[in-house]
Formats: sequence, C-alpha cells, structure tokens
Amino acid sequence: MRTDVNTSYNRLAGQSVERLAALSDGVFAVAMTLLVLDLHGPATEVVHSEYDLWHALVALSPRLLTYLMSFLTLGIFWVGQQTQLNHLARSDRHLTWIHIAFLFAVTITPFSTMLLAEFIRYRLALLVYWINVLLLGAVLYATWGYTVRARLVKDDIAADAPAAICRRIVIGQALYALGASLCVFNTLLEHRVYRSRPNQFCDCAPVSFALSPLNTRRSYGSNRRIPPRRDTRGRNRM
Repeated sequence: MRTDVNTSYNRLAGQSVERLAALSDGVFAVAMTLLVLDLHGPATEVVHSEYDLWHALVALSPRLLTYLMSFLTLGIFWVGQQTQLNHLARSDRHLTWIHIAFLFAVTITPFSTMLLAEFIRYRLALLVYWINVLLLGAVLYATWGYTVRARLVKDDIAADAPAAICRRIVIGQALYALGASLCVFNTLLEHRVYRSRPNQFCDCAPVSFALSPLNTRRSYGSNRRIPPRRDTRGRNRM
C-alpha cells in the first residue's frame, strides 16, 4: 500500500512546465541582479579631478569586464533553458530536480564572478569560474538528454531539433574551455617571464632610490633632521 502511494506521488509531482519556467525566470533574474552588486563606484576621498576619476574608472575595468562576461553567460544559459522548456509537452519529478540542480549552478555564478574579479591574476580563481560554467553546461546537457529519453518533448518537434540543441551546448562549452585554457597559458607565461628576468625589476630600484631627493631625505628617518652641510669657506677663512 505504501509503495503504491509513493509511486503515485512520483507520477504527480513536478508535472507543471509553467511553474518550472517561472521558478527559473525568478532565479535567473536574482542572479543577474546580484552580479551588479559587486560593482562599487570610486571613493570620493581619492577623486579630486577629472584625471583621478578617469584613473579610478580604468582601475575598475576588470570588474566591469567580469560583470559583462557573467551577465552574457547567464543570458546565454537562460536562452538555452527556455529553448528546452518550450519544447516540453510535460514534466516529471526527475526532470524538475535536474532543473533545480541547474538553478543551483546559476545561483553560485555571482560568487565565482566575485572571486574572479577580486583575484583575476590567479589561476585558481579562473578555474573556479570555469568549473561553474562547466557545471551549467553539463547539467543543461543532462537535462535535455533525460527529456528526450523520457519522451517528454512535444510530438511536433522537428526531427533535427534534439541533435541541434545538444550540438549547441557542446560547442558553447568547447569555446568556454578554449578561452579558459588561453587565460591560464597567458598567466603561466607572465610568471615565467617575471621569474626568468628578475633583475629587470630589481636592479633599477636601488638606482632610482639613490637618485631621488625625497627618498634621500627619508633615509635618515622620519624623526631625524638632515645633517647640515659643512661650511668649508668659513674654515678656509679661519
């Protein structure tokens, strides 16, 4: 008797495609809004001219680039999920939970974006961001695969539509993987150049420090006065 109740519940749960689409729209809207909260305007204490404001905006450009990239990424995955939902005739409990797993990957996108913006020169931050994108694509691919196997798609769907949707996801993930690998290679190249020529960054420092009048004064200490010059003319006169 208990088995029959569980079986009937599993058949009834998660059948509304409209409710699933509404939940997805809400999660995407919140995640895409949270991305912009990591952007902060320049502090008024450090901006005193047009040049200072321009310099502060240039320093903010990595965060703006990361925000734009993540916003477009979420937009691409939203279009992909809506394309799948539009071809569904019905849903079931298993498909609903797979979509919830996909929405989980959507909700952690603001965190991986913030991590990449804060530590954009570190490979680990880039790896975390790419894993987030990979998780989005993998779950979306698994969602469509289950939909086709469970025969939840509409009867009037085009014959080449299932293969086209899968091909689109694979191509997108390949491009993301290529971009991530190029960024990692660029970071490794920068580290190797810096380590192979350390004297280029260090040898000039003592020279500039010695030639700077300001640093020469500070070399005596902040609380000590610079010794006065001796008057050699007075001694000669004596």
